[in-house]
Amino acid sequence: MKKSLLPLAFGTLALGVAEFVIMGILPDIAQGLNISIAKAGHLISAYALGVCIGAPMLVLVRKQPLKRVLLILAAIMAVGNVGASLAPDYWTMLFARLVSGLPHGAYFGVASIVAEKLADKGKGAQAVSIMISGMTFANLIGVPAGTALSLYVSWRSTFLLAACWAFITYVFISRWVPQVDPMPDNGFKGQFRFLKTLAPWMILTATMLGNGGVFCCYSYINPLLTQVAGFSSSRITYLMILAGLGMVIGNLVGGRMSDRFTPGRVAASAQGMICLVLTGMFFFATNPFLAVLCMCLCTTGLFAVSTPQQVLIIRYAKGGELLGAACVQVAFNLGNALGAYVGGLPLEAGKGYQYPALLGVPFAFFGFLVLLAFSYKFERK
Repeated sequence: MKKSLLPLAFGTLALGVAEFVIMGILPDIAQGLNISIAKAGHLISAYALGVCIGAPMLVLVRKQPLKRVLLILAAIMAVGNVGASLAPDYWTMLFARLVSGLPHGAYFGVASIVAEKLADKGKGAQAVSIMISGMTFANLIGVPAGTALSLYVSWRSTFLLAACWAFITYVFISRWVPQVDPMPDNGFKGQFRFLKTLAPWMILTATMLGNGGVFCCYSYINPLLTQVAGFSSSRITYLMILAGLGMVIGNLVGGRMSDRFTPGRVAASAQGMICLVLTGMFFFATNPFLAVLCMCLCTTGLFAVSTPQQVLIIRYAKGGELLGAACVQVAFNLGNALGAYVGGLPLEAGKGYQYPALLGVPFAFFGFLVLLAFSYKFERK
C-alpha cells in the first residue's frame, strides 16, 4: 500500500468519528442538552444537511490543486467538531453539526479522485477502498473510543477527539500527499453535464434509498440494544467495535470484488443482503445474539456497497468526476437524514425501538431493485 494513501484514510477516519459516533452517544447528548432522543436524532440530520450543502461547492474550487482543497476541508472538519464540543444548547449544537458536515461529501469526492490517480494500474477500486477504510476503522476504533469517552468523561470530549484527529489529518496530508493537478476544467456548466444521463441518477438513487434503509435502524442502535435486546450501557462500546469490524470487512470485500467482478453486481448483492438483515432485526431484536449478528451483517453490507458506488459514479460522471464523487456522499447522507427522520416516527408514536428496522426494509428493497436494473442495463456488455 502506498504511503500517500494513508493520509486520505486519516481524513475519512475523522469524518467517520464525527458522523457515526453520535449514534452510540445519542442518549448522553439528549440528556446533556435536555431534549428527547427523537429530537437529538435531528443532529444526525443536520450533519447530513451540511454534506448536501458542502458537496456542490466543489465547483467553486475546481481549478485549485486537489491537495490544497483537501487541506481546506480538513481545517473545516476541525472547526466544526470543536464547535460541537463547546455547544451550550440544542440550536448551537445543531449549527455545529451542520458545519461539521460541510466538508464530508467534498472530501470524499476529492480524495476518491486523488486515490485513483495515485493507484497502480488495475487497482483503482482497491485504492478507493483504502481511502474509505478510514471510515470503517473510525467505527472499529474511533467510535468505540468516543463512546467510552462519553460514558466515562463527557460526550463533549468525544467531539474534541474528532477535532484532534482532523488536525492530525491536516498535518499528514501536507507532508505525505503529493501535488495532484486539478481535474480538466469543462466550465461551470460542464461539471453538471453528466447529470443529463440516466446512469448517475440510478447510482445516486440507489445510494440514497439503500443507506436510508440502514439508517432507519442504525440511527437508534443504542436504545435498541439496551432497551430491546437487553444489553447494559457498559457493553455498548464493545458492541460498537463489532459493528465497526463488520464495516472493515465489508469495505475490503467490496473493493476487491469490484476489481474482480462488476461494481454494480457487487453493490446489488450487498444491498439484497441488507434487506434480509433489516427484516431479521425487526423479528429477532429481543434475542441478544441475533440482534448483534443482524447489526454486524447490516454494517458489513453498508460498506460492501460503498466502494462499488464510489467507483461507479466516477466511471459514469465523465467531465464532472469531482462533483459526481461528492454527490454519492450527498446521496448517502440524504439517506442518512431520511432514515434518521423516518426511523424516529414510530418512536414518537410510542412504538418499540425495533420498528425503525421494519420501516427501513422498503427503502433497502427499492435500492436493491435500482442496482439490479443498473447492472442489467449498463454492465451486461
